Amino acid sequence: MDALWLEWFSLVVRWLHVIAGIAWIGASLHFVWLDNSLTSSAESNLPEGVKGELWSIHGGGIYHFQKYQLAPPKWPSSLHWSKWEAYSTWITGTLLLLAVYYFKAQAYLVGPDKLISDPTVAILASIAFLFVGVGVYEAIVRSPLRNKSLLFAWVVGIYVAFSCWLSVFLFSDRAAFVHVGALMGTIMAANVFLGIIPSQKKFVAAVQAGQAPDEESALFAKQRSTHNNYFTLPVLFCMICIHYPFLYGHSFNWLILISIIAITAYARHFFNLRHRGILNYWILVRSVLAFLGLAAFVTYGNSVSLSENSPKPQAQQRAAITDLAALSLIEKHCYVCHAKEPTYPGFYAPPGGIVLDDRQSVMASLSKSLSATQTNYMPLGNLTKMTDQERSDLVFWMQEKQAEQ
Repeated sequence: MDALWLEWFSLVVRWLHVIAGIAWIGASLHFVWLDNSLTSSAESNLPEGVKGELWSIHGGGIYHFQKYQLAPPKWPSSLHWSKWEAYSTWITGTLLLLAVYYFKAQAYLVGPDKLISDPTVAILASIAFLFVGVGVYEAIVRSPLRNKSLLFAWVVGIYVAFSCWLSVFLFSDRAAFVHVGALMGTIMAANVFLGIIPSQKKFVAAVQAGQAPDEESALFAKQRSTHNNYFTLPVLFCMICIHYPFLYGHSFNWLILISIIAITAYARHFFNLRHRGILNYWILVRSVLAFLGLAAFVTYGNSVSLSENSPKPQAQQRAAITDLAALSLIEKHCYVCHAKEPTYPGFYAPPGGIVLDDRQSVMASLSKSLSATQTNYMPLGNLTKMTDQERSDLVFWMQEKQAEQ
């Protein structure tokens, strides 16, 4: 596919993915909040069969929500189904994965020192990672474990942690984080397609046939919806983290990913409890403390990693390479992508809008370039075979220039 058309395709699909994702996540959070906020009391005088109600004000008007225990006594003439938000999010996300990581597999999907080095094999592994991953979750959620909430949470948590570890060893660091997010997003879409909607269809069919709806099936659909609710914040993190190579470029990136998924899911638990009238601020306190501890670990770990990778100075103070030598390294390893008109296949414009074609442009993008080089994110997949010595020399030169600014 022509590079410019591929860029347009990626742009449009990304835009649609964000729109669909907002609609899906918004609906998911709203209905979980609504379900947790329902109240019932003797003075409410609820109609027969109504489980609970909620009064709300928004947009200058008063809303009255009621949820039936099972079916209403009179079937509505129009019933809204919440499913296409999920389907359209998954479809556009899959197309975006195709545009960025499959069409540019050599640059974005394959990484140095990974188990898979062939782009075609990496694409097949990516597909297997997602679909086998959903199959494993389906096996867990359909097992008796789903009736034991705490044990189920631990099993799914361990499974997600294993997926984090595995993805880092299969794919490039950036692609690994995205694939964990894509796996959780695919599980969420599968919950809708394989669990929630079929249960709702059985529910509607039973009511319209004059039969009692299956309460167990309805509860199973609600359970899957709750699982999606806890996946929401971790998925969002995985999708935005591609802008921060200091995270996925860390030597313990898989552990960082596991930690943030656990912290964000735990923080989500506070809000789910709060909507039911249970205030446990210690959940937020623990989440914040855990996040700060993780930030300290990442900061300290990066410092140690960089100092260990740097060659020991032979003299008391190490001398930086010359500007000419540094610019020569940048031209050798970076210019194919970060030129005004990139020559590397699949790139119509320099990634991130960063141009490195002369000393002035290099200095203007020094902070971003330093972070990407330190974390081994650049060059992409180390396609230009930058050596450890070259990376160390270039990082040290950038640090010196940054200190002078």
